[in-house]
Formats: sequence, structure tokens, C-alpha cells
Amino acid sequence: MKFYKKLALVSAAALGLVGLSACSNNNNSSSSSSAKIPTKISKKTTVNFWYSLTGTSQSALKKLTKDFEKKNPNITIKLQSQGGNYSDLQAKLVSGLQSPKDLPTITQAYPGWLYNAAKNNMLVNLTPYVNNKSVGWGSYKNSGIKKALWDGANIGGTQYGVPFNKSVEVLFYNKTLLDKYGVKVPSNMSQLASASAEIYRKSHHKVRGMGFDALNNYYMMQMKETYGKDFNKNLNFAAKDSVKTINYYANGVKAGYFMQAGTQKYMSTPFNNGQVAMFIGSTANEAYLKQGLKKGYVYGVAARPSQMNVQQGTDIYMFKKASAMQKAAAFKYLKFLTSKSSQLYWAKQTGYMPVNTAALNDSAYQQAKNSKIPAILSKTSKKLYFLPVTKNSITAYDQVNVNMQNILAKASKGQNWTSDIKAGKAKLDASWKQ
Repeated sequence: MKFYKKLALVSAAALGLVGLSACSNNNNSSSSSSAKIPTKISKKTTVNFWYSLTGTSQSALKKLTKDFEKKNPNITIKLQSQGGNYSDLQAKLVSGLQSPKDLPTITQAYPGWLYNAAKNNMLVNLTPYVNNKSVGWGSYKNSGIKKALWDGANIGGTQYGVPFNKSVEVLFYNKTLLDKYGVKVPSNMSQLASASAEIYRKSHHKVRGMGFDALNNYYMMQMKETYGKDFNKNLNFAAKDSVKTINYYANGVKAGYFMQAGTQKYMSTPFNNGQVAMFIGSTANEAYLKQGLKKGYVYGVAARPSQMNVQQGTDIYMFKKASAMQKAAAFKYLKFLTSKSSQLYWAKQTGYMPVNTAALNDSAYQQAKNSKIPAILSKTSKKLYFLPVTKNSITAYDQVNVNMQNILAKASKGQNWTSDIKAGKAKLDASWKQ
């Protein structure tokens, strides 16, 4: 289950500003026309699906797959696990791209992993399938999938992916501690800092205010929302706005009211122990709070204290090597996985955000008693941000995480981090150029 939290720490390549890439809803270009898509699966067809899921997510996928096969007796979905974490799946895909005959029909992936595959014409443009009324929905609008999520699976202006397991960031807070110190749940970044400082002061420096699970998410979101800067090769890590973004967090760490996970790796660990009162992280963290929160504490979930939120998680992509029948069968499966009923089951079992809007807005889902996330998901996912899929964007994104770790490590020791910002700029610039 730990790989879930890597969604926010390793590579959130399925993130991005709505509308930054070419609008997938208007992308009607196609390497294969709708007329060539088989509308009936007239013979036994096997679809190979590479994925990386464990625990309840794997069980939920298997259950949904069996349900699909019962409704479509001519189609067999061969689920092929590629390990318990995304690194294993990514490595397998990198190897497979060197030997296309070994690739599956479809795969779970971040779009950035398949940037070169798209450039080398190895992926299927899914627009004709979306627009096909028999295999797809007839249009993107009719799919019921949020446009921002479609856009996140768009590479270079072409719709190659279908959104699958998605999450956003939320603010987790220790209600017991906030009540104890008379602190209100913050609704913006300014309040977040002041509330954290108040908690730290009133606890006599025993409880830190908050921390961010994904340092690169923090940096990218703050740069976009506060200064209107997109994450691309033109971003100057040492510019004034960037330094202000860095210092917001670093000054808090130096003063003691902010913290970074550090050797504890994930903010849920100090949160569960009562060492920190709040943290911002993926919705997938809730499962860890349910399992490990110290006795006597009650947690709460609130919208991320920002106007924008991060879209993260993987999509499902299709390879051109598949036969016409396999492609049609695979897309019917993707349509099934993203239906309202499937997404309601998926969300309830896994904690992931429903990609289907009808499921997201379903009253029964929003009033779920076994999770505190559904009630605030619709509110906090209105304006989504994602990392544009460009050359070396993932490498650069990961470098920001390293830069922030180095800076915050200095801040925690009360040392000056100016030289680390300059060094971080050089490393970030180099990551874009490699």
C-alpha cells in the first residue's frame, strides 16, 4: 500500500493546468477512423493489461474485471501485475518500448513515462474510440469524465490516455489538537502559516503546525497559484518569486512551526503520533490515518487551502501493436471501468477520486460514513492543475523535490540556504537540458 503515497512524492506526472495542453475534447485528428473500429467483438479476444496495484486496489480491479467479462463473454482481460510499486511498472515499460512485440494491449502509466512512445507513434489516438457511439460514448462530454482529467492524459495535443486511478491533495488535521489549542481549520496559505505558528506556540513547542507530503507539489502549486508561473524549462528557481515560495516553507521550518517528513518519509507518520497537527497530502493518506492514528485523537479532512488543486495518479494507455479487435475490446473495458457504477465501487474500495462526475457528485457517495474525503472532494477538485507532459518534465519535477529537501534540511538546522537555492537552480536547469 505504501506505493500510493509515492503518487505525491515520486512523480506526479499526471498533473496539470486545465487547458494548458491542447483541449482533448476538440482533438478529432486520428490515425484510424471511427469507421474502422469493430463495433462488435465477434470472436474470442484477449486483452493484456499491465498494472501495478496491491491490496484493496488490486482486489477491486480484479472484481470489476470479472464483472466486465461476465457481461462480455467474448472478451478476456488478462491482468498482469508488474510489481508492487510504480517503479517496477515503469521499468517494465521502458524495457518493452525497446521491444514492442513484448508490450501489452493496454497499460496503467503516468503520461510522462510514455512521452517518447507518443513521439515514436507507438500509442493509439483514442479520440475515434471516444467518438464512436458503439464502443465509446459518442463524445468526450458524454463520457461523464471531468475535462481536466482528460486533459491530464493528453500528450502533445493527442488524447492517448483514459483517466483511471486519480487523487487530489487535501488538508488532514488533528481535530483533537486544533480544538485543544483553539485553532480554526485554515482556508488559505496565509492562515495555514499563522495557525501553524499558533499551535507551535500554544503547545510550548511540542507540536509542530503542519507539513507538506510532496515538496515538489508544494513548489509547483505555489508558483502557479501565487505568481502565475507554469512548471517548464523557463522557470527560474533563483528568481524573486521562486525565492519567496521557497522561503514561505523554509522560514516556517526554521522557526519550528512547519516540518518536513525527512527520515520519516511520509507526513502521516508524525501526524499519527501527534507530532504535527496538520499536513497536506494525497487523499490516499486517509487509509494510513485510520490504521495508525494514536488513541484519543480524531482526524478531520478539509479542502486544500488554495484555489487550485493537484490532479495526480495514472491513466490507461493503448499500444498500436494490438489488433483492431483487441483495441475495440480494450476500449469497451475502459468505458466500463470509468462508468458511474464502476467508479463508485472503485472509489469506495480504494479511496481514489471518482473520475466520473456523476459518481463524484453522487449523494450517497458524498455522505459515505466510512470516509471523510467524499464530502469535500467535489469542492476541492473544481480547478485542477497538472504537470505538462514535455521532454524531461518528470526529471525536472523530481529535481525540485531534491532541491527542497536540501533547503529544508538546512533550515531545520538554522543554517542559511541561499547557496542551496543557487545550486538548486543549476541542477534544475541541467535536468531540463539532459
